[in-house]
Amino acid sequence: MLHVAPWFWFAVVTLVSWGIVGLLQKLSTNYISAESSLIWLVVGFLLLEPLFYPGKAVLHYGGWNLTWALLSGILNALGAWALFAAMKSGGKASIISPLTALYPLVVVMVAPIILRESITMLQAGGVVCALVAVVLLSTEPQQETAGNTSNLTRDTKGKII
Repeated sequence: MLHVAPWFWFAVVTLVSWGIVGLLQKLSTNYISAESSLIWLVVGFLLLEPLFYPGKAVLHYGGWNLTWALLSGILNALGAWALFAAMKSGGKASIISPLTALYPLVVVMVAPIILRESITMLQAGGVVCALVAVVLLSTEPQQETAGNTSNLTRDTKGKII
C-alpha cells in the first residue's frame, strides 16, 4: 500500500480551499469593494480561529517568533487586499488566481539566501517555466484599432456592430 505523508493531506485541503476561494473572491468583488472583501476575509479567519487555536497564551512565545507571525499576517493581508483590488478593477479570476498563485517563486528564490536551503537544476528549470507562465498569463489580446476592422462583426448593411 502506498504511504502518503501527513503534510500531503494538508496540501490537498489548501489546494481545494484556495481553488474555491479564487472564485469566491471574484464573486465578492463583483458586488463589494476590495476593502470590504478584506474585512470579511478577516471575519472568516476569526470564525475558524477557535477550531485551530493551540490553547497556549498568545504572548507565551518568543519575541522573534511573534514578530515573524505578525509580519506574515501583515503581508498576507496586504496580498489579500491587492488580490481583491485586482479583481475589483476588472481583472479576470481565470488570470489573476493562477498568476498570484505563483507567489512560491519568491520563496524559491530567497530560501537559499535566508534559510540556507539548496535548489536543484530541476527546480531552477521549474522557476524558469513559472516565469514564462507569468508572461503568458499576464498578456492580454490587443484591442482592435479603428483602422483594423477585419475581425469585427457587421450588420446586414455593413455597419460594424
